[in-house]
Amino acid sequence: MTKFIKRLLPAALALALAGCAALPQDAPTSRYKVALIAKSTGPEFWNAVFTGAQAAATEYNIELTITAPDNEEDFEGQNALIEDAVADGAKAIIFSAIDYEANAAAIDAAAQAGVVIINIDSQVNSGHVAAYIGVDNYGAGRMAAQSALDGVPGQLNVGMINYEVNGANGRDRAAGAKDAFEQSGRAKIVATAQTHPNADDARRDALEMLRDHPEINVLIALNEPSGVGTARAVHQMQRSDDLWLVAFDSNLETVDALQNGAVDALVVQNSYSMGYFGVQSAYRLLAGQGSSVDTDNVASAAVITRDNMFAMDNQRELFLFE
Repeated sequence: MTKFIKRLLPAALALALAGCAALPQDAPTSRYKVALIAKSTGPEFWNAVFTGAQAAATEYNIELTITAPDNEEDFEGQNALIEDAVADGAKAIIFSAIDYEANAAAIDAAAQAGVVIINIDSQVNSGHVAAYIGVDNYGAGRMAAQSALDGVPGQLNVGMINYEVNGANGRDRAAGAKDAFEQSGRAKIVATAQTHPNADDARRDALEMLRDHPEINVLIALNEPSGVGTARAVHQMQRSDDLWLVAFDSNLETVDALQNGAVDALVVQNSYSMGYFGVQSAYRLLAGQGSSVDTDNVASAAVITRDNMFAMDNQRELFLFE
């Protein structure tokens, strides 16, 4: 039986947020029931999404549940959670798809049952999505490649550590990076790896890649767990000084690796805003305020390096809640 993890933020945080947010005048007296279905609960990326979602739920008087399968490859578990949310009476589902195609039928069925669908972070192949909130993942991939092109002179021999072979995020980030490298005229992708979305597997696959291709002088790791694992591999191989690693998102380990040299750049998304605007959009659509909802809300992303990591704005990106 598939194991599901349900994560609700501490009640103390919700109370603190309630104390600093005034309820909108048009908030309903009967609370809308909204389900946020994430890919997982482990990475810091998702902690920030959940915090933003809970802040908006408190502000808009939403009854919010947050669920996820036990790993970022379990699209069948996500589909079951979608069905559970519909059966539980959710009026809206905020959803990040593990699999662009395999999650589509469950989302379509939920929409046909009258549930409003908000897509955050990772897109799903459904015509029933009312709004999308997330970064331009193709553009983020180009940003990652450009940081390496700016940081490494001469020929770039690139290794790419990807994840979620059927997920829209990894697909689009890889496409953006590949196009930027190809257009530069001085970069060659010599190896790619599709790893599982956890640090241990990413470390193993990155080590194998570096041993098989010692000419690699640039690595791109396309999500948070793969970035953590790849940074560990770079440190283990003692390649911090002669290899440029770009990773995605921010957690304590990759920020420390950025400062110490195993990571050279982080492409950081504002994941808090994905959660917040996901819930806000659900409320507005349910309350008949659809004209005020941005149906394609592109969240911000920034490239942070050792040279700019201590700038105040970048510190806020790296440490959302410090």
